Amino acid sequence: MRDINLIVIHCTASKEGVELSVADIDKMHKAKGWRGIGYHYVIGLDGVPRLGRPVQEVGAHVKGHNEDSIGIVYVGGLDDNGKPKDTRTAAQKKGLVELLKMLKVQFKDAVICGHRDLSPDKDGDGVVEKHEWLKACPCFDAKEEYTEI
Repeated sequence: MRDINLIVIHCTASKEGVELSVADIDKMHKAKGWRGIGYHYVIGLDGVPRLGRPVQEVGAHVKGHNEDSIGIVYVGGLDDNGKPKDTRTAAQKKGLVELLKMLKVQFKDAVICGHRDLSPDKDGDGVVEKHEWLKACPCFDAKEEYTEI
């Protein structure tokens, strides 16, 4: 098994309430020239975690951090106007917590963070701030929300 140091939360950057399946995301990633879905898990609107790329394989979800991470994506992340918004359903929130707890049993030293937290620290102050985010993804503060897991 790979050494896992990060569990990275993403959103699909799709509009609120619009379901995407593992197959849909796999197709989108293949259209980008990837060999398949880059995330290890997908949390649909129903909150059920579904396997994407096998965990033992390196993902394709956050440049520079794929080798030692697991990528989880929840479906949503945009409001009706295409602006970033925490669109997680109650079921998605519950399913995400359950999945994270399971993964932390297996990878107890892994840090949970959002994709945006891995943006470059452009001003070199040791903190990735909102103005430095490459993306708003996952549209909520994953580090803060899951600090107790």
